[in-house]
Amino acid sequence: MPRRAKDPKREILPDMRYGSRTITMFVNKVMERGKKSTAERIMYNALDKIEQQTRRNPMDTFDAALRNATPTIEVKPRRVGGATYQVPVDIRAERRMALAIRWLLRSARSRGGRSMAERLAAELLDAAQGQGATIKKKEDTHRMAEANRAFVHYRW
Repeated sequence: MPRRAKDPKREILPDMRYGSRTITMFVNKVMERGKKSTAERIMYNALDKIEQQTRRNPMDTFDAALRNATPTIEVKPRRVGGATYQVPVDIRAERRMALAIRWLLRSARSRGGRSMAERLAAELLDAAQGQGATIKKKEDTHRMAEANRAFVHYRW
């Protein structure tokens, strides 16, 4: 993190098939050990499976899943005096997107059996319908922020 100048954000190019920057960000998070073509294959197979199951445009389902998984508020620890308080804070748009993508992938990876594309498709479908582990994580985060609303005046 530079001390003087602001760190420039890299330009994220849209993916080849859907022309979406969000899909590219998702593929980059799926990728392990630099194997981008494998990550793209997993992502596109998952979107194909969603299209087969729903008979709708998979981008609509993907966008709905991402929208449903996106948190708006989180808690951050703040030391005041000798105590540490969990202070609710609003989340920047970039961090919201990053958290939603990270939570969706973590939930998909923790699902049992089957291929990664099938697990990812199942998690995206669940999130689009407002259920599943990712949505539970978001609700837990919001519940924690709501419970600690009394400490909002410690926000910095």
